Amino acid sequence: MAHRVDHEYDYLFKIVLIGDSGVGKSNILSRFTRNEFCLESKSTIGVEFATRTLQVHGKTVKAQIWDTAGQERYRAITSAYYRGAVGAFLVYDITKRQTFDNVQRWLRELRDHADSNIVIMMAGNKSDLNHLRAVTEEDGHSLAERESLSFLETSALEATNVEKAFQTILTEIYHIISKKALAAQEAAGNSTLPGQGTTINVADTSGNTKRGCCST
Repeated sequence: MAHRVDHEYDYLFKIVLIGDSGVGKSNILSRFTRNEFCLESKSTIGVEFATRTLQVHGKTVKAQIWDTAGQERYRAITSAYYRGAVGAFLVYDITKRQTFDNVQRWLRELRDHADSNIVIMMAGNKSDLNHLRAVTEEDGHSLAERESLSFLETSALEATNVEKAFQTILTEIYHIISKKALAAQEAAGNSTLPGQGTTINVADTSGNTKRGCCST
């Protein structure tokens, strides 16, 4: 969930990285959080996470990004990690059509386990391998439009659009959280407008009514 903290940051947003094994989730995470890329990276076992703090509309936001294993045998473990996530980064490999075809399955799993208001960014990774492309950018855009997702093609290797993708998702989450906070403040303000102690008076009245009903 999004939490308020007074000292190091204003907001903490949990984001999950999901998608088939081998699409580059771990390298997207390391590129964004440490500006590193490892050609010899191994498949993630279970779940790993890293954090990065950045500015969004003048507020300090700490992104806590969870990298979930893509292999089937870890799916039961990782489903629990969707809880509390306010954002999801759904990755496929533009050179492997199957990883794109499996996006719908990942979306179903995400919507089964995550909050219904979760912000989802779909990323077609490995755009540096354009000569091996098996999924067109148009295919990505059309799927994103159908499913109401944000979409970008990224390259963890060349650091293309990785920063932009995370900035986009974090900004969208911040706008949603800000609107909710503002609505809550307005609701609280409106409840006190009619007069002091309005809520207490209503409660007292309902209490008296109940006693009246019981006595009759």
